[in-house]
Amino acid sequence: MADRLDTPRERKRRFRLPRINLQSEGVGRVSESFARFQGTPQFLVYLTVFVIIWLGWNSWAPEAWRFDSSALGFTALTLMLSLQASYASPLILLAQNRQDDRDRVSAEQDRRRAAKNHAEIEYLTREIASLRLSMSEVATRDFVRGELRDLLDELRAEEYQKARRDLEENKHHPEQGKYKLGDNNSSSISNF
Repeated sequence: MADRLDTPRERKRRFRLPRINLQSEGVGRVSESFARFQGTPQFLVYLTVFVIIWLGWNSWAPEAWRFDSSALGFTALTLMLSLQASYASPLILLAQNRQDDRDRVSAEQDRRRAAKNHAEIEYLTREIASLRLSMSEVATRDFVRGELRDLLDELRAEEYQKARRDLEENKHHPEQGKYKLGDNNSSSISNF
């Protein structure tokens, strides 16, 4: 008897069955491969050929060689097909559960990826909008070129106007148009 009444007595196991980890990856892979094979036309052809051979053997073989009676409705064949179906359905369910788990993980990853892509798209949209706003305030290359052309045209027009005035003044005062040796202009002309 136990020393204390509030603690249960330990049971001693005399015979222990080995524990099999049914949650292992190997069991899942076997169930998936079995379910995939049973879903193929090849499996249906093999099963059909097996049943035809079984029925043919037990119907037309000599009586001594028959092992399943057609008078009893091929009981052994029915039991074998029932056994195959009883193992097939849980293995197919295991494979479906594993596929559901993979689909759930994939869907979660897709959701995360979509959320990340959405956040990146929002960020890029905000950046593009801010660039557009700042570009409206910043002079573009075409704008600057246009302004420089306008300034150059104004300078040329002023230079043209100044040259015209100088010509008109030289027409009215011919002696001012001649250069004297002591002028700064005469030294620059002699350099040419």
